[in-house]
Amino acid sequence: MLRSASRVEALSRTSAPPDLTQIFEPIRDDLEAVEQEFARHIQSRVELIPEIGRYIQTSGGKRVRPALLLMCARLGGYRGERATLYASVVEFIHTATLVHDDMIDDSVVRRGRASVHSRWGNDITVLLGDYLYIKSMGMALTVDSLELVRLLCDVTLRMIEGELYQLTKTGNVDLTVDEHLEIIRRKTAYLFGGCAQIGGVLGDLPEEQQIALRDYGFNLGIAFQLVDDLLDYTADEAVLGKPVGGDVREGKMTLPAIYLADQAGGRARELLTTIVCDREFSDEAWHELRALLATHRVLDQAFEKASEFAATAKRQLDVLPPSTELDALMVLPDYVLSRDR
Repeated sequence: MLRSASRVEALSRTSAPPDLTQIFEPIRDDLEAVEQEFARHIQSRVELIPEIGRYIQTSGGKRVRPALLLMCARLGGYRGERATLYASVVEFIHTATLVHDDMIDDSVVRRGRASVHSRWGNDITVLLGDYLYIKSMGMALTVDSLELVRLLCDVTLRMIEGELYQLTKTGNVDLTVDEHLEIIRRKTAYLFGGCAQIGGVLGDLPEEQQIALRDYGFNLGIAFQLVDDLLDYTADEAVLGKPVGGDVREGKMTLPAIYLADQAGGRARELLTTIVCDREFSDEAWHELRALLATHRVLDQAFEKASEFAATAKRQLDVLPPSTELDALMVLPDYVLSRDR
């Protein structure tokens, strides 16, 4: 196993992550059906809605959340249309959070292209996000399963709570690791866990296995976001598709910055305080911050924390019988740890 230092280094330079296309090969046709379902449900007599929908859909994206749902449904032998529908629902929910989050953070670039709010304005973006949320629930209600609708509502509420909670902590250099992890749980992990659990329900798996899949997705989601935290400091901006250093520029203390403030203090805390309060930094300040992160090896520590959650995710799969789908789920945490965007 590679040491964390070399793995963190690889995040920004040479690491070739496991091929996501190969991991998702068993559900390739289903994922294509999800794309078609998304395009179908984004249609509206208001021409602007499908126009923005097509813009979002063609801007890239890994589709990890819908793929996770589809793979878990396949794990239980389910191959029906409800999996495609629910996978589309979670993609609508995820897309709604992205367009709202970009507007809240004033992020002008998403996946190498102008974000929705920077292209169409805040008023339209707010309404589009609302449309996507309501549309997702309307789609879910076309299937007779109030249990899953309640699950989706609960997940969506937790995501909104997470965004509100994060806003109350913006600019706070004294943010703790536990507080940051709580933000991640709400904003990211619960949706990952919900996707895996819905797949297990559709596959009619025993309750123990449904819970195991939920916990797998939950821990995978935390690892996914912790790697995002790292990429904001280590990635190639052209590959990442958005400016690096965006988190601290937006006043957000993510795990590397929290570790640095706690362990280095002094100049590191002074520098972070200035950046998160001013919401900007010079090239010199960015280079100094990067140097401090390297000196105190906090990127390695943050990667180790992500690795712990990825390993916990894998352990949840021990209760499931061997299958091609299980093999794919076992590899997915490795992809999350080694991705570069």
